[in-house]
Amino acid sequence: MANAARPAAGVRLCALAELKDPGSRGFLFREGDFLFMGFVVRTGDGVAGWIDHCPHAGMPLAVVPNRYLTREGDLILCASHGALFRLDDGKCVGGPCAGKSLWPWPVRIDGDDVVTA
Repeated sequence: MANAARPAAGVRLCALAELKDPGSRGFLFREGDFLFMGFVVRTGDGVAGWIDHCPHAGMPLAVVPNRYLTREGDLILCASHGALFRLDDGKCVGGPCAGKSLWPWPVRIDGDDVVTA
C-alpha cells in the first residue's frame, strides 16, 4: 500500500549546505492520518535517502533528532537496537538485523538543494 504522506518528486528538503559532511537530517510529512518519516545522509558531494524505519523492530532509527550516524560518521545507527548500516547501500552489517537493509528513499541534489526524486 502506498503511503499518502510520502512527498512527491521535486519537494525541497533542505539546502545541501545545511548538512555536515558526513551528516544526516530527518524529515516528517503528514497527510491526514498518514505519516512518512525519512532521512538523508550526506557524504562528500553526494546524498542518499532512507525511510526512517528499522528493519528489525519497525521503529524510527534516531532517538535524538537528526542523529542517524555513528560518532565517526561512517555508518548509520539504529539507536534503539544498535544495528549498523552502510551509508552507500543501507545494508545492515552488525546487530540484530544483519543481512537486511534499509529501504531507500530517492533524493537528489538540485543546484544547492536536496530534493525528493
